[in-house]
Amino acid sequence: MIHRKLIRPNLSDLKEKMAAGPSSHRPRPKQVPPEQTNAEAFYYLKQMNAKTPMVVVLNDGEQLQGVIEWYDKTCIKVNRDNAPNLLVNKHCIKYMYKADETSGTASDSEQEEGF
Repeated sequence: MIHRKLIRPNLSDLKEKMAAGPSSHRPRPKQVPPEQTNAEAFYYLKQMNAKTPMVVVLNDGEQLQGVIEWYDKTCIKVNRDNAPNLLVNKHCIKYMYKADETSGTASDSEQEEGF
């Protein structure tokens, strides 16, 4: 039987290294990005305050035209002229754009994806 020497680190050396402060060679963990950027809230508030006529295109292709009155986490309220006001679930929205856009589709900067 061969006698092997067990190698253990000296605990006093480890304690000294830990007491010296954070090690310079150890990378800092990355910060977690924020869960919400508030871009959606900014967009809705901007359109609501300006009372911008919007076209909301639903997942099935139906288009609703009106002004966004209010929104919350799950839906928006669209006020329409000569038609009933609607409460639309965000998951049913494909995209939306300003009604004064001359082309039938929205540009990337004006488009808001459904949530």
